[in-house]
Amino acid sequence: MNSKNVLYKNLLTDIENILDLSVPTVTNLGNVVALIKDYFKWFWVGFYKVEGKELILNVFQGPPACVKIEKGKGVCGKSWKEDKSIIVDNVDLFDGHIACNVASKSEIVVPFKNRSNEIVYILDIDHNKKNAFSNEDEENLKLLNTLILKIL
Repeated sequence: MNSKNVLYKNLLTDIENILDLSVPTVTNLGNVVALIKDYFKWFWVGFYKVEGKELILNVFQGPPACVKIEKGKGVCGKSWKEDKSIIVDNVDLFDGHIACNVASKSEIVVPFKNRSNEIVYILDIDHNKKNAFSNEDEENLKLLNTLILKIL
């Protein structure tokens, strides 16, 4: 098991241990984002919540970000519309990228679903270096959805 997989294994354990069903979802998601950012030191980590026909900025760690994203717009909106994770090695080459912060160079976006299999959150992670994310990140971040289901 490589060092990144060990980090993810420990992250998932820490997240499972910190989730508290007695507090609001936003409180738990705040802790999830803080743990992810702390483990990997990524530039920006946050959740966008599906509200009607838009994604609305929810909990995050990092500099200020875009507060509303339309379905199909940018990386997050495209992930929501197409119901799939997206890895962008170089955001400058992504057609329609929404530049919330010029320091962002690469991005990974993972949709999170509720028990009815509807997307309710989009996990958005930005790095200040190009080519920062891999399929390994995608697969491990998808595992978080199982834990998040416990608090939805």
